[in-house]
Amino acid sequence: MSKRDYYEVLEISRGASEQELKSAYKRLAVRYHPDKNPGDKEAEEKFKEVAEAYAVLSNPEQRARYDRYGHAGVTSSGAPNWGAQGFGNIEDIFDLFGIGEMFGGRGGATGRRTNAQRGSDLRYDLEISLEEAAQGMTANLRIPRLEACDDCKGTGAQAGTQPEACAACAGTGQVRYQQGFFSVARTCATCRGTGRVVKSPCEKCRGAGRVERERQMEVKIPAGVETGSRLRIAGEGEGGTQGGAAGDLYVVIHVREHEQFERQGANLYAAVPVTFAQAALGAQIDVPTLGGTESLKIPAGTQTGSVFRLKGKGMPILGGRGHGDLFVSVTLRTPTTLTREQRKLLEELAKIEDQDLEENKSLRDKVRDIFG
Repeated sequence: MSKRDYYEVLEISRGASEQELKSAYKRLAVRYHPDKNPGDKEAEEKFKEVAEAYAVLSNPEQRARYDRYGHAGVTSSGAPNWGAQGFGNIEDIFDLFGIGEMFGGRGGATGRRTNAQRGSDLRYDLEISLEEAAQGMTANLRIPRLEACDDCKGTGAQAGTQPEACAACAGTGQVRYQQGFFSVARTCATCRGTGRVVKSPCEKCRGAGRVERERQMEVKIPAGVETGSRLRIAGEGEGGTQGGAAGDLYVVIHVREHEQFERQGANLYAAVPVTFAQAALGAQIDVPTLGGTESLKIPAGTQTGSVFRLKGKGMPILGGRGHGDLFVSVTLRTPTTLTREQRKLLEELAKIEDQDLEENKSLRDKVRDIFG
């Protein structure tokens, strides 16, 4: 099968300018590219035909030979391999004409990677007491981190010099390999994907662009935080490279367990011991809170395990208004040692209680006899 005329393939006249040639190729390559026509063999063949025609006509020497001798003028030395032009990906076609951003591609005629890299985020675990969590506090932190080198301003190059474009990848950070119909891009091993090479490293940071320092700072801990709360401090993470932004610092809160209070959200729970006399007769007792003590009335006949609520005496509500509640559980306290007077009174009480039990037992027997 004979080849079609290259000018006919590109739909241009023989006197077409270089710009007209590029425009025609751009239009037809986008139309027939396999990414746009998956599984369409005819479109694939036309794309190859368009690419081959452009590869010849875009080269002034090849175009002159083609104009004079036709296809024989270029096949004698071997028609150029259109795939070697690196247009295995449709984004490469857009980038060639600087329209990558318009089509969501890499955005730029060269496809170069940006060298600026954002710094890593850091985590700091801070342990505080329940009282500190309730009141809020200011914590003094010492954070070891990597910061941009002052001598080279983060470039990694010695003062008075600048990093140079990597020769292996032409500053793109990627090296392309042709594999049949498609081209594959891989990270450049020479510059490790940065696209730049430092030939005269900075003595202070040894070309890294960053140095390790310890940062001291004050961080305000709001009232109401609990274990697992995270405070984000923007820009206080590790410094970026090549002018990149710094990362963030995340302070993770851990609230220590309290000897007296158990916390559930904004509410607190505590157990308070009372004597038998206080539980039986009723009493006014002092209950500990995070802010001091609070008076609580115990009614007569209170049973062990009874729970009373002190409204608003719990933890502050983080990011909101008000406080949680304090729930007080009453437990009966049994004395381990007794004075002579205490023992005598308790023995008399025991006799009265035994009589009550006997009377109750006798009453139960009579009821049982009546109903059989």
